[in-house]
Amino acid sequence: MSDQQTSLSQSDISARVCAMADRAAQAQTGLALMDGEARNALLMALTDALIASAGDIEAANRSDLDEAFESGMSAGLIDRLRLDTIRVAAAARGVRQVVALPDPLGSLVQGHEMPNGVRLNQVRVPLGVVAMIYEARPNVTIDVVSLCLKSGNAVLLRGGHAAERTNRVLVDLIGGVLEQEGLDPSLVASVDEFGRQGAQALMRARGHIDLLIPRGGKDLIQSVVSQATVPTIETGAGNVHIYLDRSADLDKAIPVIVNAKTQRVGVCNAAEKLIVHRDVAADFLPRIARALTTAQVELRLDTVSMDILCSRGAGNDGEGVDLPPELLREAESEDWETEYLDMKMGVKVVDSLDEAIDHINRYSTGHTEAILAEDYEAVEEFTKRVDSAVIMVNASTRFTDGGQFGMGAELGISTQKLHARGPMGLQELTTTKWVGYGRGQVRP
Repeated sequence: MSDQQTSLSQSDISARVCAMADRAAQAQTGLALMDGEARNALLMALTDALIASAGDIEAANRSDLDEAFESGMSAGLIDRLRLDTIRVAAAARGVRQVVALPDPLGSLVQGHEMPNGVRLNQVRVPLGVVAMIYEARPNVTIDVVSLCLKSGNAVLLRGGHAAERTNRVLVDLIGGVLEQEGLDPSLVASVDEFGRQGAQALMRARGHIDLLIPRGGKDLIQSVVSQATVPTIETGAGNVHIYLDRSADLDKAIPVIVNAKTQRVGVCNAAEKLIVHRDVAADFLPRIARALTTAQVELRLDTVSMDILCSRGAGNDGEGVDLPPELLREAESEDWETEYLDMKMGVKVVDSLDEAIDHINRYSTGHTEAILAEDYEAVEEFTKRVDSAVIMVNASTRFTDGGQFGMGAELGISTQKLHARGPMGLQELTTTKWVGYGRGQVRP
């Protein structure tokens, strides 16, 4: 904790954060008036600066990683925290993808002429000042800033202690680009210097901040949603399920499940639970268990799946390959509602599609679910009845991502139903206004 944090009261910090938001709002007015080409030029300057400073960013990130290792941070969270030169280059490519997207501002949502001849147009405009609270994800700094600047919004950031050095370098770099392009660096500011009290101040800056988005683990998101007095969008927590139907192509299913679980375990679209139809469980479970345990995934097994694997010699299905017993554990009741963000996966056998859907809707966080099936009716039933933001059919859950969806980057994955749902990009950073064009009409 810095000397400034210890010497300031919460009310002092709140006043300073509100002042930062007000300066950001004033600067945002000028940004919103810029045309799309000028905002794109600003983002291209940002990509150049990111590439030029990749070594400095990686050096700062290495210090954050060293501290994370020493504190015992999990492998999944360390993976989120990492921002090396390769990932900086990928982030810069994401910014260029944002540049290539259509300008959302001023676009016509709908319009019609009233019977009295007044023409009504609903057009997109910026939200204003957007705040983000996020944990151990410095790449989010780049993603959020690029989307906010493209959509004409200012942004206040609370990136968390774990990534504090990396985020400081990034925010300084972004401020330099803004000044270089003749804009007020107050457009992008961080409250990290105020620690958790800065996050509290963001949550309560009603009238100064137009939208607050938390992105991180379940505890962070629930804390923000329950305490904030500013408008918020709930994002992120991903207790993600894959259901293997009795009609599934079992050979096709194995690489999809392994990819969904292991490609990056510390992200919200990684699969956490595997639900298997009983009709194919005896054949499929030993095969997928072998693939997952070979990748060092610990399986949390319900009674039926444990019995199948143990009764077959821990997966000995004719090839003489046993499963490592230390990676097989009996599932506890809390496993079904846990987002592991680790090399762990819950496995449950169900008697029917209905049972699978009921289980998923009970325990899901509303993020992403997948069905592996060749039966069209089963797919249709699943996609209609499962109440999550994204449903994947015969594909990895790892595709739930703004970049993969063609948004260039994302603010996060909204798991609520108002304003935005699923990956949030440029459109979700805008609101609308109605403009009426008349010729002197008055209401009788």
